[in-house]
Amino acid sequence: MQLDFSRLSPAEAYRWLASTVTPRPIAWVSTRAANGTSNLAPFSFFQVISDEPPTLMVNVSTRDDGSFKDTLRNVRETGELIIQLVSASHAEAMNASAQVLPHGLSEFEHCGIASLPGERVQVPRVAGAAVAFECVVDEVQPYPRATPNCHLIFARVLLAHIDDGVLLEGARHVDPAQLDLVGRLGGSNYCTTRDRFSMVRP
Repeated sequence: MQLDFSRLSPAEAYRWLASTVTPRPIAWVSTRAANGTSNLAPFSFFQVISDEPPTLMVNVSTRDDGSFKDTLRNVRETGELIIQLVSASHAEAMNASAQVLPHGLSEFEHCGIASLPGERVQVPRVAGAAVAFECVVDEVQPYPRATPNCHLIFARVLLAHIDDGVLLEGARHVDPAQLDLVGRLGGSNYCTTRDRFSMVRP
């Protein structure tokens, strides 16, 4: 089978890419508008892209009606965000926060998700998240530039909150079994990182 992506509709291209490039880590992004309203939303087009400076990238798509999601609006207003990783214990709450709510309504409040204040940024973080990265925005790039349908947020990490319970002895490494992350597959499917194997790189 071959797919000519030049002949696929955007929906078809998304379906094939999202169901084959898997599993994808999930960025559970909290932001705060200039008026103080908080927002929380998951994104699976997400990855670490640099260690110097330490930078994460989140792709925020434009809505079908051409409007911008609150996450993008907020980071443009304040330049700050917190990116949480999603452990299996938070899967249901993460999924609930994906609901499209009216502009300005906080998912923290609507979904009953407890929060804690950020330390380096004025953004709330998810209470109990095993890993949370406090970030500032280095760049926001529309893509593709000529006719953008998404924006790439380049988030530089200032501070990481890592639950002591997911650390191995000596606190220099993370125990993946305790971290128990959720990955995004195609459609409504997810996976966890419980099934693993090791290989020694040559």
